[in-house]
Amino acid sequence: MATKKMLNAGAGSTVTKRIQPLLTSHEWDEIRLDVDSGVNPDVVGSITDLARLFPAASFDAIWCSHVMEHLYAHEVHPTFVQFRQVLKPDGFALIMSPDLEAVAQHMLTRGLGAIAYVSPAGPIRPLDMIYGHSGAIEQGRHHMAHKTGFSTERMGNLLLSAGFPTVSVRSGNFEICALALMPEARDERIRPQLEACGFDFQETVTADS
Repeated sequence: MATKKMLNAGAGSTVTKRIQPLLTSHEWDEIRLDVDSGVNPDVVGSITDLARLFPAASFDAIWCSHVMEHLYAHEVHPTFVQFRQVLKPDGFALIMSPDLEAVAQHMLTRGLGAIAYVSPAGPIRPLDMIYGHSGAIEQGRHHMAHKTGFSTERMGNLLLSAGFPTVSVRSGNFEICALALMPEARDERIRPQLEACGFDFQETVTADS
């Protein structure tokens, strides 16, 4: 029987393979949230409205993969504040987003149209990582457009300013991964679980740094 609840914030239609080792432990119950009812989420709604959709301290963890870049810049901070509000005092948030600094480097060395990698959605180029996946937007899914972007520094600073006392950030394969811990989170228990999923965080910043 699941004893912990994870909010998949912006779940989309793909299976969360990257955290399956965690979810298949039967310790976790995944709640899928998405603005698009067509992907059959458990809850239809925007991540900008978490405080209205869920009671405070509802979740042990939040998984948010490549969603924050779909918000406007001014929406990011209040959304991270709501992450903290719906997390339990010992919870954590795991957030992924394109690394615009790595994208810029690839664009300067290889060109705007050069394929960076191939995803389940098809070849991904700098334009897709900066502005959103062209194919999805062409199909009328305009909510897939990107409206802001992140570097590791910006992501870390935004999470700290939202009230998370400890934030770890890493970058690789054109992606930023950030781990934001709540005040009572037990780092020594959370990190080994995430390492089993391939997330090894080494750079840590605290609110007192």
